[in-house]
Amino acid sequence: MEYVVIAIILLVAELAYFRIADRCNIIDKPNERSSHTRVTLRGGGVIFLIGAWIWVAFFGIHYVWFMTGLTLIGLVSFADDVRSTPNIVRLAVQFTAMMLMFINLGLYSSTTWWLIVPALIVCVGIINAYNFMDGINGITGCYSLAVIAPLAYLNRDIHFVDESLLAVTALSAGVFLVFNFRKKAKCFAGDVGSVSIAFILLFALGRLVMATGNPVYLLFLGVYGADTVLTIVHRIKLGENLGEAHRKHAYQLMSNELGMRHTLVSVIYMTVQLAISFGLTAINDTTGQWIYFCMVIAVLALGYLVFMKKFYYLHEQYLQSRKQ
Repeated sequence: MEYVVIAIILLVAELAYFRIADRCNIIDKPNERSSHTRVTLRGGGVIFLIGAWIWVAFFGIHYVWFMTGLTLIGLVSFADDVRSTPNIVRLAVQFTAMMLMFINLGLYSSTTWWLIVPALIVCVGIINAYNFMDGINGITGCYSLAVIAPLAYLNRDIHFVDESLLAVTALSAGVFLVFNFRKKAKCFAGDVGSVSIAFILLFALGRLVMATGNPVYLLFLGVYGADTVLTIVHRIKLGENLGEAHRKHAYQLMSNELGMRHTLVSVIYMTVQLAISFGLTAINDTTGQWIYFCMVIAVLALGYLVFMKKFYYLHEQYLQSRKQ
């Protein structure tokens, strides 16, 4: 019954936000690099931050520093949705929020202190990658559920995080998808949505890695990771400015150049990630998990390269048409 009440509260909160966003003109206008064609409300993903605080209200604040970091990074991201914030400010807040999260991960100990700097770089990179991947209807919500599912499955035996946090986060994603998983979305997640949900998932994933001592579970983000890293490498090869917006991710080519429905592409990403993640959970020995990890990364990389070799010319044609 608690979760039914929470779901209703989340739904009401999202609808209330729509009224606020409409009155305050918090919108996303399409441009030549967008995958949408009409003005849409931005920041609907604030429901992930709201959901986290509703979780605290119902179940208590179990992770004080995590919630402090989430609130800080969520509010700054929301401010960026309303009015552009300098990159240096956003990065400073992201690093600060991560350092706060690390307290509840137990990284500040005599045995793991050396992990702090590389973990900061990796985690901030993952947060921004998650933000980059939020470009079509449904992908952030669907992919987030694909990450939550294996985490919840393993949590039954390992108990690395409060299960109610995963449940409420899943409900938040479900409510968001009601309005975003459509041909014509009612709202977009905005930076506040993609960054907040990435922060929450990283916390749960970090708790799993710390509990098991095995970073192989980062494969739960493997599909996003492969698309992001290989797209960055591709853009570097093309000599592009990485700070500029673009439409070169594999999911963007699928949606724009190949004309696939946004919702279908989102489901494909979710399904592939679910298959990969539950394949990993089925392996019990560490050696086997690492072999599986390497094989999956190799297959994802090969799949990306084959896809780009076959279809990237369509994006080049699009770029040429824009110049004309």
